[in-house]
Amino acid sequence: MTLSRRHFLINSSLLGCSAAASPLLTPLTLAAAPGENRLVVIILRGAMDGLDVVRPVGDADFAGFRPTLGTVESAQDLDGFFALNEGLSALMPLWHAKELGFVHAVSTPYRDKRSHFDGQDLLETGSNDRNGAPTSGQTGWLNRALALLPNAGQETAFSVGAARMQLLDGDMPYSAWNPGAELSLSPQAEVLLTRIYADDQLFAASSKMAIDLSGQSDQMGNSGRADAAKTLAAFAAERLNEDTRIASFSINGWDTHGGQKRNLPRALGQLSNAILALKVGLGRNWQRTTVLAITEFGRTVAENGTGGTDHGTGGAMVMAGGAINGGQVFGQWPGLSELDLYQNRDLEPTADVRRYLGWALRDLFGMEASALGASVFPGLDMGENVGIIA
Repeated sequence: MTLSRRHFLINSSLLGCSAAASPLLTPLTLAAAPGENRLVVIILRGAMDGLDVVRPVGDADFAGFRPTLGTVESAQDLDGFFALNEGLSALMPLWHAKELGFVHAVSTPYRDKRSHFDGQDLLETGSNDRNGAPTSGQTGWLNRALALLPNAGQETAFSVGAARMQLLDGDMPYSAWNPGAELSLSPQAEVLLTRIYADDQLFAASSKMAIDLSGQSDQMGNSGRADAAKTLAAFAAERLNEDTRIASFSINGWDTHGGQKRNLPRALGQLSNAILALKVGLGRNWQRTTVLAITEFGRTVAENGTGGTDHGTGGAMVMAGGAINGGQVFGQWPGLSELDLYQNRDLEPTADVRRYLGWALRDLFGMEASALGASVFPGLDMGENVGIIA
């Protein structure tokens, strides 16, 4: 498949439709790789409050910091110490099947400034820089990981979603598709698109998806945008059932400075829908899949005066899939007493989230730990295997 052919599909005036009708455009990111294991990385933009999602109700100090957000009644017990926010209650069957797990008290090396933009840059570049400020030419850790895979082809990366996925920036090529763009295919354009690529297996599937999405965009409206994560996950599952082995997309809506009881469940609903859509769409391949949902930093231990939480440090990672060692909360709990907090306000990070990402890559795709610590996550001490992959 030549670049000029792609250029024709994207730019042909004969189609009379948006370039977004081509799934070769834009940020779900997909990557073909050897083997049967699959990895999905979800960026939770806005700083998910890990203390509300996976509540340490067994910590004697927790209730005092969260008089309205730390209630136990509506939460689902996980292990006697941690309880799951009701917004993820639909995932409890996965927990019991050991296909859902969490890592608590983790963070990137980013400290103190608590800027979403810098925090997300550092999260996606995998940098060891505590300041998080992006530097010219900085590449994404997932792109660097792809370079370690043998026989990674042109479908090495496929970015789906309107947000740029910086974690795939780099030398390894990737394509992109934006399902949120306005699609408008006339009946004549649909027929033409179908006929042009009828004999091309790759482009026939792509053109069918463009036609399907065009129909969806006419009906989705606001409710459709609310299910955007589910749409991205369903598309990712289709690709992962083919040659793709690595996918990534993002979910917004985690910045809960006020009204957290109202706003956090909305974001959790999107995450829950996305994970369940992946499970349904992947079918038997779910058993070979690992989903890792990560965020730029956590939020303050104490709730604020508007029923929300402010930018913090330590947070949590969500894991799902048939390939994970689920049914447990990983990590070393630091405690919430006054002496235990970071800068007297935040959950103290006890581990680098990159270590968990690194060991997932190692166990799923056979990458050398030394290479991961040297080129994918520079400056990271991989340490002993964290054991999140079954």
